[in-house]
Amino acid sequence: MEDEEDLTGPYQGSGFGGLDHFHGYAVYRTISPRRLAREIKDMKKLVDQTYQSLFMDQDLGLGMMLWMTHFFPKEPWAIFQREQSLKTLEQMWVDPPGYFCRHPHLRHVKFAFTNYGVSLGLQAVGEGADKVARLNEFFKNYYSGDEYDTNAITHVMACTSHFPGELLKGLAITGAHVAPSTG
Repeated sequence: MEDEEDLTGPYQGSGFGGLDHFHGYAVYRTISPRRLAREIKDMKKLVDQTYQSLFMDQDLGLGMMLWMTHFFPKEPWAIFQREQSLKTLEQMWVDPPGYFCRHPHLRHVKFAFTNYGVSLGLQAVGEGADKVARLNEFFKNYYSGDEYDTNAITHVMACTSHFPGELLKGLAITGAHVAPSTG
């Protein structure tokens, strides 16, 4: 079997991604609703078929789902997934010291880059500003002692947490602060 570069099928050895169709739907609608109408219809069909049965319990997936819901916040899938994600994240908040654990049953496991992804998601839906501030403060001086201390993903995700700017729909950067867009 050949790898399907045209996206007509999955790569050999891989399956259906849990968030891929939500991401595709949001990206296609954001980029070009008219030109990508067929692709949007395909993605929307997958979203509608799966949004009520999809349950995530890992920090980064929850943060990214929150981020995707903010593009079309009034759609049923977005409302449902936003509520589910926020409930699950409440169970994952470790206080003190102030971070999201990797999974509800792994309260001691924490990664800076995944917490920064949760931060982006929370900021996108306008929730948990206190938790965002606390996790940013916690991870400012936290070192895991593994490759994540120096991996680029940790530092890139830290930037998204501290300066979400263009990653948030309807917001514009003014100085070092994010403010509602006026246009």
